[in-house]
Amino acid sequence: MQVNSKPYQLELKHPFSIAKFSRTSTPIMLISLNYEGIIGYGEASMVPYMGESMESASAFLNKVEWKRFAYPFDFAGIIKYLDEIEHGHPAIKAAIDIAFNDINGKILNKPCYEIYNADPKKMPVTSYTIGIDTPEVIREKVADAESFKVLKVKLGRENDKELINTIRSVSNLPLYIDANQGWANKAEAIDMIYWLHDKGALLIEQPMDKANLDGNAWLTGRSPIPILADEAVQRLTDLDGLKGAYHGINVKLMKSAGMYEAHQMILKARSFGMKVLMGCMSETSCATQAGIALAPLCDWVDLDGPWLTKNNPFKAPEMADGKYLLKYLPGLGLEGIPKDLFTSF
Repeated sequence: MQVNSKPYQLELKHPFSIAKFSRTSTPIMLISLNYEGIIGYGEASMVPYMGESMESASAFLNKVEWKRFAYPFDFAGIIKYLDEIEHGHPAIKAAIDIAFNDINGKILNKPCYEIYNADPKKMPVTSYTIGIDTPEVIREKVADAESFKVLKVKLGRENDKELINTIRSVSNLPLYIDANQGWANKAEAIDMIYWLHDKGALLIEQPMDKANLDGNAWLTGRSPIPILADEAVQRLTDLDGLKGAYHGINVKLMKSAGMYEAHQMILKARSFGMKVLMGCMSETSCATQAGIALAPLCDWVDLDGPWLTKNNPFKAPEMADGKYLLKYLPGLGLEGIPKDLFTSF
């Protein structure tokens, strides 16, 4: 097993602001694994507030004993081993998991989505994210989303209603709302949820602080639309304490440490009677293709990373009528890989 890695700075089309953070780029670590001549690709998107960095990703890769991995891959065992190396670091672990899934699909000559029993005909529409910004820029962002059928809107500041009204002045598309823990008063929050429902919102992610389980559960019991855990759920074990407190969860590969555990989270959420949104960080087509492979297993999809960036190094995934198209290509189905992206093996 040989590994190559490449630090990459993913530049965003617009400054990306949520309730408590703002950024113009995202550090990415792209990796490639060569297993007996078959190359798999992976990606770690390390948004700053999650605590990972180029340095931490490189250090983690150097701790991995690559010679221990042999086909057929034991994905549960791989994640267990990576967790034993060091706690945390879900993004770089996701990169490793995604690359192994890509290799696995190429060995089997099957797409990852088929291996995970995801039916392309059940692909939900994906949303386009509108970060917090001025009314002028908000209108520009909505115009950029012309090929999408749903808008995901970041809220959690004092101008929430102004932002929604700005969007409604130029678009009637349905809305997914992400408050990013920005609401503190549950009485005000439930009033806002009903107002957003009247404005065409279909769901709300993480309305209150992730540690405020009772407050979020109170909203869940009274909301006319689904309330989803986002920051409150990262890995599989986080789900156990959330049953009954939310209607559903947001699964992100960069939090779940990759495709294998994301799939396990989807299955467990279903066993709890919870709905699932497949989400993302700022990502290239590499991690997006990995998320797309699991997307038909979910109720909602927010995989818009390549559309929010200026320098996605790969070919963008194909869409039609707001939905991603799953081609019958082995592994991730990643296309347009630049020849000079990685050092040659």
